[in-house]
Amino acid sequence: MLFRSTDSIGTFLHDWASAERTGDVGALDRLLTDDFTAVGPLGFILPKAAWLGRHRGGDLRYQAFTVDEPIVRMLGPVAVVTATNNTEASYQGHPVPGVLRVTLVLTGGDHGWRLAASHLSFVAGTPGAPPIPGAANAPGAANTGSAS
Repeated sequence: MLFRSTDSIGTFLHDWASAERTGDVGALDRLLTDDFTAVGPLGFILPKAAWLGRHRGGDLRYQAFTVDEPIVRMLGPVAVVTATNNTEASYQGHPVPGVLRVTLVLTGGDHGWRLAASHLSFVAGTPGAPPIPGAANAPGAANTGSAS
């Protein structure tokens, strides 16, 4: 069984975050598997070409991009990473919510780890993300409606 240390996963996550932050399409192309697929925080699906295209066209611009608090589960030659993705970014000039939860699926190979899949979710209640469901109706929540 092939086993790679979680130290090498940490190195991969750092390299991937750096490539995302700088929009390094060449590095991202090497770091993603050919059949890479991402599920965005609104449920859309991006294959590798579309993921890379976000940077090629200059639509997506990061000022900050980190992968924090990773939890790594080894499943044979596959690593499943759950983490917090903290960003400062804009897409087509519009601010992007800065805190996401991510699940990353990494595969090991002769050339090191590569990202095969990513799933992104907003963290409810953080700036720019959807509100926590039902929070407006929770006891003690501010009533913004008027009673006549």
